[in-house]
Amino acid sequence: MSTFSLTHRTTPDFSRFFEGVAAFFEAVGEGRRIAQRYETLSRLSDAALAARGLTRADIARVAVNGR
Repeated sequence: MSTFSLTHRTTPDFSRFFEGVAAFFEAVGEGRRIAQRYETLSRLSDAALAARGLTRADIARVAVNGR
């Protein structure tokens, strides 16, 4: 006959779950900020973009990476 005992209780790691949820919402927020920067830049005239040293081709890069 053999016996054993459980000395280590396993509990769900809710902190990892909540970290994942927080990271998700942080990423959503960053995506919204990128979209807002893109929209703001795309509404500028070519002359206004040129005054900032940008062209229309630069808008996506600047919106994602910043300046």
